[in-house]
Order: sequence, then structure tokens, then C-alpha cells
Amino acid sequence: MKLTDLFGKKTSLTNKDINIRDPFIINEDGTYYMYGTRAKDFGKYTGGFDVYMSKDLVNWSEPIECFDSVKHNLNYMVNWAPEVHKYKGKYYMFATFTRKSNGLRGTFVLKADSPLGPFVPHSKGVVTPEEWECLDGTLYINGEGKPYIVFCHEHTQIIDGTMCFAPLSEDLTEMAGEAVTMFKASEPYWADKQTGDEHRITDGPFMYRTEEGTLLMIWSTFIKGKYAECLVRFNDGELSMNFEHLEPLIDNDGGHGMLFKSGDKLYLTYHSPNTTGFEHPCFVEVEDIGDKIILK
Repeated sequence: MKLTDLFGKKTSLTNKDINIRDPFIINEDGTYYMYGTRAKDFGKYTGGFDVYMSKDLVNWSEPIECFDSVKHNLNYMVNWAPEVHKYKGKYYMFATFTRKSNGLRGTFVLKADSPLGPFVPHSKGVVTPEEWECLDGTLYINGEGKPYIVFCHEHTQIIDGTMCFAPLSEDLTEMAGEAVTMFKASEPYWADKQTGDEHRITDGPFMYRTEEGTLLMIWSTFIKGKYAECLVRFNDGELSMNFEHLEPLIDNDGGHGMLFKSGDKLYLTYHSPNTTGFEHPCFVEVEDIGDKIILK
């Protein structure tokens, strides 16, 4: 396909040209906006986040900075995993930063009027527990319209990383209740057998409701040393402790994914390989079969 000037910037990049981790897509009227962690130095001191635009998920604009973490005093160590959700007419970015106050990572909420930004700080500090080391918060709105954050309590603090959730205030500025721990990284039936005090990773949760109403969550860990994309099903249709682990979707060095619609198609995007300097966004079509999703 011949590259064209779709957005005032030449669409000179393909997926293989883009070195990001943790890709996240929103589709607005046929234009795709892709966010991600600037992969240089594993996303540390990167100065913020970019957005790329595309009409076909193949050809992308040059990166457009949408958040300046230096300007907003959030460039202390990690700038990780930006994801953007449209909520009540505005765009909210959930992203992980290291706090100067205690040296711990946590999820902050940023806000903008446009998917292009500029995003500015919105939450009252972190929306994860103050004394926990956390990452990869994602927004979930339940059937009654109540917002929740789903996030990971880091293995760096507790060895066996966990997946957690907590209610948020309606304006997404703070936690509105206690955090609930759902499971440890070592607990799924397919997890590697534990032989000692190995660190076990949980990261990249993302919530998806199937066309039949089943609530699913994808998340990532390592299986036999390779990055993997995993799947959980909530059996009562809502975020709760009533869930089960399903077979992983990907176990060959790809992960931290999310799901998005393109017309009548459903796509999973994730980064692979999980090697610093070589990570790229990948796109695979998946099928919603009612009670779960499968690779197509």
C-alpha cells in the first residue's frame, strides 16, 4: 500500500518500525489511536507517552507526544503502560509512574479532551493502595455504571505477584474502598510448578464483555520462561471472586495485550518479542464465542 499523508504527518511507519511495549488501541470513527510504553531503557525516564494514528492498523503516523511527564513532575523512574478510556465524554489515561515520595510504583489517572491529548494529571495521586508497589491499572465499569480499577500488586514487593481490584470514585480521582486480591501468579492450574521463592509476575489486565454478556479478563505472566497472554472468566458476569482460569491465549513470548473492535472484527494487540529494544505491536484476530474468546 502506498503511504499517504492522512493526518498532516506522513504515515511512514509500519508495526515493525515502532518500538513500544504494552500497546493500547482506541478506535474513533475509523481512526485508530495507539499508545504504549516508550521501550527505550525499559520505559524508564522516558519523559512521557506518544500516540500513533492509523486508518488500517498497518501504516502509522510518526509519534505525537500526548503526555509530558517532565512538565508534570512524573518522570521519576518508570513511565509505563498508558491506556486511554473514554468516560463521560472525556479521555482518561491510566498509567504507571514511580513516586518520588516513597519510591514505589502506582497507577495515576490523567485526563484530556481529545485522544491526541495533551493529557494532564487528574487523580489525587495514585489510585492504587498508597503503600503497595503496583502497576498496570485498567478501568472497568460494571453493569450499574460504577467504576473500578483492576491492577497488579508487584512481585517486586511480595514475590508472588497478585491481581487485584478496587472501587473508584465516580470522577476517577481516588480509590473509593478497599482493594481486593483475586489471585496470585502461581495459582492458575497451568502455572509453572513452584520450587522455591521464585518471583512470579502479574501484569497487563484488561476487561472484556462478550456479546453474550460473559465477563472476561486477559492478563500476562511467564510460562516456562516465556511471556504469555492469559484468560480469566467471571462466572457470575461481574468483577468478583467467582472466576476461573482458562487456557492461555499466547505462550510464545507475547503479552501485555488488550482487545478492541474494528467493524465486526475483534482484535488482540500485544507486544512481542519481550526483549528490550525489539518489542513491536502485534495484531491478531480473535473470535468471541460467547463464553470465552479464542484465536481465529
